[in-house]
Amino acid sequence: MALLLQVKDLKTYFFTDDGVVKAVDGISYDVQTGEIVGLVGESGCGKTVSALAILRLIPDPPGKIVGGEVIFEGDDLLKASGDAIRHVRGNRIAMIFQEPMTSLNPVLTIGRQITESLELHLRMDRRSANNRAIELMEMVGIPEAKARIGDYPHQFSGGMRQRVMIAMALSCNPKLLLADEPTTALDVTIQAQILELLTRLTRELGTAVVIITHNLGVVARYADRVYVMYAGKIVESAAARKLYGDPHHPYTVGLLKSVPRLDQARKERLEPIEGFPPDLIHMPQGCAFRPRCKFAVQKCLEEPPLLLAATNHYSACWEWPRVGKAAKPAAPA
Repeated sequence: MALLLQVKDLKTYFFTDDGVVKAVDGISYDVQTGEIVGLVGESGCGKTVSALAILRLIPDPPGKIVGGEVIFEGDDLLKASGDAIRHVRGNRIAMIFQEPMTSLNPVLTIGRQITESLELHLRMDRRSANNRAIELMEMVGIPEAKARIGDYPHQFSGGMRQRVMIAMALSCNPKLLLADEPTTALDVTIQAQILELLTRLTRELGTAVVIITHNLGVVARYADRVYVMYAGKIVESAAARKLYGDPHHPYTVGLLKSVPRLDQARKERLEPIEGFPPDLIHMPQGCAFRPRCKFAVQKCLEEPPLLLAATNHYSACWEWPRVGKAAKPAAPA
């Protein structure tokens, strides 16, 4: 696999009346062609902001990308002109937004919302774009696509709207797909269908995917590699199976222990992570997870970098050997 996307020391801040919110504070990761990468963490840790920053969709004001590089196929998207980045959005990099119930325009037909990018990026005429839209709707499993292409979003269920969002995202055969909580508003049976569909289509088309989620089950089943975020930073990264089987950061261990597992005894209690995520305006000294961490020591008053814990496995924890020994193996669900 070849390197497709490289995010280097990306920083995205929001300048508010109360202070500077460091939503993304120096994260670095890469995505290879054709692979599925998971970006996981609690709500508010910066996952969505990091994806929006890739496409320069941060609302300004109050948000601003204050540093870093986003290298996509050799080009730094943060330095690209307005016309250049518009050519990338929806064409070379597509995004499935978090809420299918509100992401579609309620006054435009489903067909028009799919054909727009085809006409803009691929220069298709209206008839060709319409035929392609029907093909895409059929590809994502929408029944009677030809009859329903003139329908409006309110005439579709949540699961069908998400299928439309996937069709829109894949319409121009992008090299990279950013899927931001693609199953959040859907029931569990529809979630499985959508994720299987998304995985199958991306494998067939050779599209790389970044799945942004707090659902560890999704990551365990579908991702090749995982990056764990906390308070605007990446605190652990490894291959998915390695991360689940041998976590080396206390936050990752806490996430895994707070999720029910089928191989646990029914009476075994879950272990929640005590405390609350930090205030991103008033961050604690040193490691951001220190106030909630049972492994904290004096050295944690210094902020740890990502340390090599094993081959291609990194942890931002001074005590990672002790964490690894204490963590129970956690096989993917």
